[in-house]
Amino acid sequence: MTAATLTPATQPAYLRLVRASAVYDLVVTAGFATPWTFALLHTALDAASGALGLRGFPELDLMQVFYANLMGSVVVVWSLLRLVRPQVIHGLFDGIARVLFTASMISALAHGGPEILWGFLVVEAAWGAAQLGLWPRARRA
Repeated sequence: MTAATLTPATQPAYLRLVRASAVYDLVVTAGFATPWTFALLHTALDAASGALGLRGFPELDLMQVFYANLMGSVVVVWSLLRLVRPQVIHGLFDGIARVLFTASMISALAHGGPEILWGFLVVEAAWGAAQLGLWPRARRA
């Protein structure tokens, strides 16, 4: 059976995982999708970092806002696809994306990024491990 012949009902448990990761992504990244919501989110995350005694966030600049909005927009659309038309292959692609996001967070932390990223890194790595670890069995069924 190839990925092209899989239907949304083929792997109910794995597809629930794909959908759950999409819901998480919508909740976490929707605030990044516009300049206005990102400014509010940036302020809130900076305040949370300060309240926890962690390093604060750098001041916003135009390119940082642009890339945050680009990432937020793409992730929101990708999340909606996984909610509306989940497929087993989406779990593989999402797992790969989470490896890339985790690597980016590790790089940011290694270069003095806000320590609050550790919380996001742990969750990203967990979603990636779950989707990539279960994908081979889901693909073969």
